[in-house]
Amino acid sequence: MASPAETFRAIIGALRKAGQAIESGYLPRLSHAWSKRDGRLPKLDTSFRLPDNACMPEAIIIEGIRFQARCGVTFDERQRPQPLLADLEVTCSAEDAIHSDSLAKTVDYARVVQRMIDVGTTNENALIERLADQIAQMLMLEFPIHQLTIWLRKAAPPLPDVSGSVGVRLTYPRTRAVDSPSFFQPSPFLHATADMIPQGKVLDVAAGEGRHALYMASQGYEVIGLDRDEHALDTLTRTAKDHRLSKLSTWNVDLETHPEEPPSLGNQEYEGILVFFYLFRPLFPSLLQALKPGGVLIYETFLIDNHVQFQHPRRKEFCLGHNELLHLTHPLRVLHYEEGPHPSPRQGTAITARLVAQKPCPEPVEWACPACPERSRRKPVEGA
Repeated sequence: MASPAETFRAIIGALRKAGQAIESGYLPRLSHAWSKRDGRLPKLDTSFRLPDNACMPEAIIIEGIRFQARCGVTFDERQRPQPLLADLEVTCSAEDAIHSDSLAKTVDYARVVQRMIDVGTTNENALIERLADQIAQMLMLEFPIHQLTIWLRKAAPPLPDVSGSVGVRLTYPRTRAVDSPSFFQPSPFLHATADMIPQGKVLDVAAGEGRHALYMASQGYEVIGLDRDEHALDTLTRTAKDHRLSKLSTWNVDLETHPEEPPSLGNQEYEGILVFFYLFRPLFPSLLQALKPGGVLIYETFLIDNHVQFQHPRRKEFCLGHNELLHLTHPLRVLHYEEGPHPSPRQGTAITARLVAQKPCPEPVEWACPACPERSRRKPVEGA
């Protein structure tokens, strides 16, 4: 049987090998060396405190978070929200919380749950991996988390031979970049079609606080966010600076000051123009003029059906008629067009028109059909 001294030395050796406890200052200092002569336990220096820069990790465990989300590979599966379950393990520093007994000094798990549900219920995704990543990126950015493990699963997957759940478990250390494009939560339509815009300069019309402008800037485009709301553009500028998106700038202008003469947006200035949920019909000639040959317009806004069914927008003139967007953007070449119900963060489902159209150019242009991203098609030479 080992002596008390040998047992003590074995314990100390194990702690040293582990390294973390001793390096962080978890092990109290001994007031004197172990006495081989009397074999008594050493006295502990109770005045010892962790150094100010020490970090005592805390693992906050949140189990059984329930919410409804539109997530599924097939269109039919995404039509109706389905129940999802999530478990989180959040590693953060506990030292300040222990000494202060203040919620402000730790991660507020109630807020974590609410923000997770906010993201989970507003986004539509084909893959549960993507939804888990969107949630994780948001949590890592908004909270002082050192490491996050998320287990996200479908509680009732549409698989007759599976009686339990199906999901993914992902771990995000702080060393991993959290500025991924998914954090900006662009429209699913933009996410699916953005790569149809040639690399270059992009104008985001009615950008607001700029989720689309930020997303495009994160993809390497030079982006201008245009809006009449100066405060929204200030927020956009700060966010771009925080994410080191130096190729994003803003343009504060009211496009509707003179409806009979809308301001010029430039002459063949942009490889891409984005317009989401904004409709000012006199502006369309300026939009078409501002596109470079080969440039792409991505447009989505409400159809009149949305006004009739949901009373939104309140004024029907802010909604498109059936096929009206095709007429307003003539003579652009239509690469993709659809009308119908689509997921909406605000009302669950919105009835919209979606368009991807290209300004004719004399050279063949490679493009990808958003419905068939694995295929590419070469558009014929104009006039051929």
